[in-house]
Amino acid sequence: MSTKPVGAAAVITDSEGRVLLVKHNYGKFNWELPGGLSEQRESAEQTAKREVLEETGLDVTVGRLTGVYYEPDHDMHHFAFVCEANVNQPPRPDAREVTECRFFHVDDLPRPMSDFTVSRIQHALHTDPRQLFHVIGPRQWHE
Repeated sequence: MSTKPVGAAAVITDSEGRVLLVKHNYGKFNWELPGGLSEQRESAEQTAKREVLEETGLDVTVGRLTGVYYEPDHDMHHFAFVCEANVNQPPRPDAREVTECRFFHVDDLPRPMSDFTVSRIQHALHTDPRQLFHVIGPRQWHE
């Protein structure tokens, strides 16, 4: 029996409304929301919380769900949540997967970044509760 992969990501904003992003040290060396794959016996909410702590050192409270994304090519569901840092401290990259983490203004996002990341940010900031479910195709890259 195979298990279906589940991913979760966190949209964290600062007092200026900027979004926290992490830069990967693998693949396209892209900017991304903090997040990753669920582990065994872990909810999507727990995944988001753990991944943020691992990648940025921030302990967060997971808030509202802003989107569920189905990726047919990988038969995978991705969950996105608004999260809030529990302590006012700067994020720090973990150095294993993340080389940098910073807050960015939504109208000045860094590159490279996938259209999927941009969509999750936009949906989190402008959630339409009637449209929480999305099907995503292969990622398009903003270089």
